Amino acid sequence: MSKTASTPLSRRSLFAGAGTAGALAAAAAVLPLQREAQPVAAAKPAPEAGGGYQLTAHVQRYYQTTKV
Repeated sequence: MSKTASTPLSRRSLFAGAGTAGALAAAAAVLPLQREAQPVAAAKPAPEAGGGYQLTAHVQRYYQTTKV
C-alpha cells in the first residue's frame, strides 16, 4: 500500500494546528465580552455650606494610629 496524500499530516503540524485553534477559540470567547467604555459619572458638586470634610469615628481611629 502506498500513501498518496497531497499534504502529509505530521504530528508537529497537527499539534501546531490544535494550538492555533485553541488560541483562536479563547480569543473569540473573550472578544464579545469587551464593551465600549462607559462614560465616567460626573463628580458630585461640593455642598454650599460646609459638609465637605467630616471627622468621623473612622478618621479619628486613623489619626490615633499616626501618632508617634
